[in-house]
Amino acid sequence: MAAATVLSIPEDAQSPARRTVSREDLLAAALKLIGPHRSLSTLSLREVAREAGIAPNSFYRQFRDMDELAVALIDVAGRSLRTIIGEARQRATSSATSVVRVSVETFMEQLRADDKLLHVLLREGAVGSDDFKHAVERELHYFEEELQHDLVRLAALDGAVLHAPELVAKAITRLVFAMGATAMDLPPEKDPELVEQISTMIRMIIVGARTPAAFRRG
Repeated sequence: MAAATVLSIPEDAQSPARRTVSREDLLAAALKLIGPHRSLSTLSLREVAREAGIAPNSFYRQFRDMDELAVALIDVAGRSLRTIIGEARQRATSSATSVVRVSVETFMEQLRADDKLLHVLLREGAVGSDDFKHAVERELHYFEEELQHDLVRLAALDGAVLHAPELVAKAITRLVFAMGATAMDLPPEKDPELVEQISTMIRMIIVGARTPAAFRRG
């Protein structure tokens, strides 16, 4: 089961005249409206306000425009997913194989989660505005930094030195997100096969990156 995330979706919207809305309410409303074939860039301010149960003018108390809301939602999605996947890596055993498998399985669980946070990162990095793409790129960089630390640590536990760990982390991150974008359009029944494929590809990258260090020691 996918882990809970930081946003709670209000079940019932009050009337626009009585409702006091927060930034989190508007972010949650936007999340309700997006889906496999609907990205943030296609949402209008009026749609989000209506979903949140407020008058459109009340939107501006929290955000300047829809672009600011979208960037904020991308930031929330990135932070939440880094926390969830980071905690999953910590629960795994100290072997690289276990960490890779658990991380990929957790990623796929989040892809199917009802909160759609991963959809935000996958869609907006491909079809969003330049501001959206820059925000997604920033979140991917954060993923890469955290992954790099784990890769170096795991290599050290195996008595190895990882060649160009920053590039290894980038290659793995971009691979996983590219495969995730493909998986969004596939039925969940394909997930076990994808988990196996992605895990194998990641292990191939890691083994290849450790090979130069082995040659240098020899």
